[in-house]
Amino acid sequence: MLRTSLDIATIRQDFPILDRKVNGKPLVYLDNAATSQTPQQVIDAIVDYYGNYNANIHRGVHALSQEATDKYEEARKKIQEHFNITKSHEVIFTSGTTHAINLVAHGFSSFLKQGDEILVSAMEHHSNIVPWQMLAERTGAILKVIPMSLDGELEMDAYEKLLSDRTKLVFCNHVSNALGTINPIQEIIDKAHEVGAAVLIDGAQAAPHIKADLKALDVDFYTVSAHKMCGPTGVGMLYGKEEWLNALPPYQGGGEMIAEVTFEKTTYADLPHKFEAGTPNICGGIAFGAALDYMNTIGFESIAEYEKELLDYATEKLLEIDGLKIYGTAKNKTSVISFNIEGIHPYDIGTILDKLGIAVRTGHHCAQPIMDFYKIPGTVRASFSFYNTKEEVDVLVEGVQRAKSMLL
Repeated sequence: MLRTSLDIATIRQDFPILDRKVNGKPLVYLDNAATSQTPQQVIDAIVDYYGNYNANIHRGVHALSQEATDKYEEARKKIQEHFNITKSHEVIFTSGTTHAINLVAHGFSSFLKQGDEILVSAMEHHSNIVPWQMLAERTGAILKVIPMSLDGELEMDAYEKLLSDRTKLVFCNHVSNALGTINPIQEIIDKAHEVGAAVLIDGAQAAPHIKADLKALDVDFYTVSAHKMCGPTGVGMLYGKEEWLNALPPYQGGGEMIAEVTFEKTTYADLPHKFEAGTPNICGGIAFGAALDYMNTIGFESIAEYEKELLDYATEKLLEIDGLKIYGTAKNKTSVISFNIEGIHPYDIGTILDKLGIAVRTGHHCAQPIMDFYKIPGTVRASFSFYNTKEEVDVLVEGVQRAKSMLL
């Protein structure tokens, strides 16, 4: 039984899209790991920017430019405070997690040499695999993989054995997008630092559920996408320790990231502008700050408590369906359930659920190595947020049962 202290009915009123119908059925949105929905408060922040102070930032002396600049930099400070980051200039606005990871991978091309080793976990999103493969190809570094168990947990003993004085970088997600596993990132960071390696944590899937304390974690880099935590698409954050960001070369050249330009030589701006070439997603950054305000008003402890109850309820109900198998049964996980029904392709289940107004994700979830590990083509993934309900879980279970009866 759900015992949350949250007023879910009131919260749901903040999300206009939850009132719509799909294929004549009330929308049951369970694709939150791909992108969360946007509350009216964040929509209002977007409209307010374009309706009242739309202007380019940092370079204008007129009132609108100064107002937009202030709001944008206020959002940076909100991110700093939310993630307990020491200095605001350690917050780099990006277009999202993928951009942030590529920025770091590009920068480390200057530091790696042939024979150096970089470690990545077996449960990464492609965005935290491909850039490092490209880095290894450019530099001659060796990419090694931290294995995982059938339960979807990293094998930490194997991780320790992989670490050596040749290890220069370690990459791992805080939460697996395909399995929901919460990885032991504090231990991963501490062990890597013992051999002098830097650590990048992909926090895209964790940020909607966990309020990470980056100062306490002592992580070198941490990435987030706003659209997974009630914000807009096209904006995200890279946190980097000041010493690392100063050492990395710029990722892109252009306006804003310069101190002085002549045809003979260009010098670069100080942090954070060194990594923020061109006109940024001003509205997106401001709305990112509004999204953090919204979620913090609800409270991350309350969100985590409710989502855990919802996850437990959904897991219990789905496992009552004969032939249903859940992939990712780690002891510590967030509100993601990836499953298949024996003899049925996940795409077919997802198609029938869509006809019933139920939005889930099917396929490999940009985590093909995980699917290869389990020897499956993909899964059906239902991912829950704090605005979902027990009644929506019941609709999902009924829909899966109906899909099974139609397809077998």
